[in-house]
Amino acid sequence: MLSLASVTFAYPHTPPVFEGFSWRAASGESWAVLGPSGCGKTTLLYLLAGLRTPSAGRVLVHGQTLTRPRPQTGLILQDYGLLPWATVRQNAALGLRLRRFYGPDGKHAPRQPAEVPTAGVDAWLERLGIASFADKFPAQLSGGQRQRTAIARTLALQPDLLLMDEPFSSLDAPTRENLQALTHDLCAENNLTLVVVTHTIEEAAVLGKQILLLGQAPNRSPRVIPNPGAGSPGFRERAEYAEICRELRSQMGNV
Repeated sequence: MLSLASVTFAYPHTPPVFEGFSWRAASGESWAVLGPSGCGKTTLLYLLAGLRTPSAGRVLVHGQTLTRPRPQTGLILQDYGLLPWATVRQNAALGLRLRRFYGPDGKHAPRQPAEVPTAGVDAWLERLGIASFADKFPAQLSGGQRQRTAIARTLALQPDLLLMDEPFSSLDAPTRENLQALTHDLCAENNLTLVVVTHTIEEAAVLGKQILLLGQAPNRSPRVIPNPGAGSPGFRERAEYAEICRELRSQMGNV
């Protein structure tokens, strides 16, 4: 589904972050992207989202070269991106309102814009356990509730690709673990391809059935560590989890 074909990317007046970099992810796979600060984790996410364009090579989704953001890609950022003056329901419906304006292809406004289907939004609020907060504002919510609202806004658009940039780093441990498990469940239920950027070894081990390890720029070839147990019940308590964490620490010490 996803591929980078000999991608080179550099910010102005800086060395390349990626240089001739190639990588592939199949539909329905869950990937965690891990590496030291400044290695290009978030840049990779923006390339996959169509928010950055490589100076050489191609980014492809379903075999099509990506030249702009696509409506079927969901992007969830660390700061949630909620409108402070809008309620939870209004924030969750924001993506649908924008799609109504631009049209389902993301290019053309429909001839007769329809009303936003709030039933679908309410269903996601219910699924994510925040239906009782639908009429509250972001300032009245906990960090976990705000993140659930951001997830509801994204999933209401029925994406096939979910990109997450350190989405749980500011949350307390129980809330973080709960949302990590929920993310796995939602991706499995909706056959989503997941790419999540994290700076935490333990989170990479929990979220990624495949882990992409980036090193100091420029990145020229991917280092992929399989982690098939991620997302399975009780994975954190198993020796397999401790072993993958040890391997990731060892690998990061060599990047």
